[in-house]
Amino acid sequence: MAATALSSWGQHWSVTWKEFHKHQPQLDYIGTMVTKPSDGTGNSRWCIGCETLDRDYGDFAAYKKYVGELGVGYARIQSGWAKTETEKGKYDFSWLDAIVDGLLEEGVKPVMTLCYGNPVYGATKNLGSVIFDDDTTMKAWLKYVNATVKRYKDKVARWEVWNEPNLGENGKRPDLYINLLINTCKEIRKVKKDAVIAGISLSGLPLDFPGTVMEGLKKQNALNLIDYVSFHPYYQNPDDATDGIKALEKLVQSYNPKLKLLQGECGAPSNLEWAHAINYREWTEYTQVKWDLRRMACDFSLDIPSSIFTIIDLVYPNMQQSFGLLRGNLLKQPVYKRPSYHGVQNLASVLTADTFADTTLTVSASSARKISCVGLSRDGKTVGAMLWYGADVPSSSLEWDSLNLTIHGLAMEDPVFVEPVTGRVYEIPVLRGCKGPDYIKFHDFPLWDCPVLVVERNVIDLGSSTVTVQASGSNVKDMLY
Repeated sequence: MAATALSSWGQHWSVTWKEFHKHQPQLDYIGTMVTKPSDGTGNSRWCIGCETLDRDYGDFAAYKKYVGELGVGYARIQSGWAKTETEKGKYDFSWLDAIVDGLLEEGVKPVMTLCYGNPVYGATKNLGSVIFDDDTTMKAWLKYVNATVKRYKDKVARWEVWNEPNLGENGKRPDLYINLLINTCKEIRKVKKDAVIAGISLSGLPLDFPGTVMEGLKKQNALNLIDYVSFHPYYQNPDDATDGIKALEKLVQSYNPKLKLLQGECGAPSNLEWAHAINYREWTEYTQVKWDLRRMACDFSLDIPSSIFTIIDLVYPNMQQSFGLLRGNLLKQPVYKRPSYHGVQNLASVLTADTFADTTLTVSASSARKISCVGLSRDGKTVGAMLWYGADVPSSSLEWDSLNLTIHGLAMEDPVFVEPVTGRVYEIPVLRGCKGPDYIKFHDFPLWDCPVLVVERNVIDLGSSTVTVQASGSNVKDMLY
């Protein structure tokens, strides 16, 4: 029976992934880009969410092999004081060892959020739990922090202090978080002086809470205790967060110009959610991948490290959450890779740590819709551009517009067109007289509300997948598991 069940489970496949292959640009297909797994260096802009394992909402062993395959540099986890110290003064790190060491085996560096209370000290362990400030609990917390950092100081790439401390009652008491942040950072640096630490971990982009925290750090001469301010920009249209991110950066750097921003957690559901972030909208697997790739594109354009929430659907006590790049079942097992998994994997392999944003490019086109554009620069030379419709919330439509489009400020020799959801690469002809030293013009350029790439041919690794030119509708896969 077990063998039969496994065989049956192994045949699940993604209808939406098949639809993405069927609805492709009307260009000549030349191959599918080759992606690379995580290499253990951490030389990457991208992080994947592996949160809530401290509360058993996911099963790391079930999805472990898909983390390294994704090709990101980092994975965000939570430390789980309540899961580690179930009896006062006794720590059992075995569950966390399996995750930290498992990520390293996959070539992915852990980033660990030290967060949530412990019921054995009368402090609750969930999101929004009131931050403690009594001496007994604080001393126990700092002892736990010390033990955790000692154990993983050579394995964890970055530490973060608490998760979304501006939620619930904590939002009315920033003094609680200021006290916790300063004490925790000092304890981390007792063990590892050069530790990389992120603070605030802001839910949304309000300025009052981080402003109060920064002022509190300033008054206590503690602004140098953190290296990053992290934030979670959940907006129905991911592009709408840009102005708020810039305002947060301006605020933070007014206190310490050396501080950098870090997008620490953000993603989109794949169906209608009645709880959690960006709820009460009819999300689909089509809109999810468009949302995730637009969040990545926006963070890339701002030169901000970015984390995608999350690797797999999470089984919360009251519901199953659908933010996963992997569709999961109620047994916490992966069912299939959503289009978002492939899209993140493909875009991460192009937007590498040695690729930088060129924000000087502009676009003119035969469309009234706003077109977002950011250049891709390597070794000081702009080698392509990423474009998308960014003014509206991503739609479930898979129809393409066909535009006459000019990119100003970009010179190209041998461009190809890349559709990063499927990773398919196409010839895109440039007519005589349609390119110059500071522009390139395309006729019948395919565009929709998800990022696409036009890059020099040598930027994309086609490996052995290169084929002779084929009609765009060929080579459709249905990705059986």
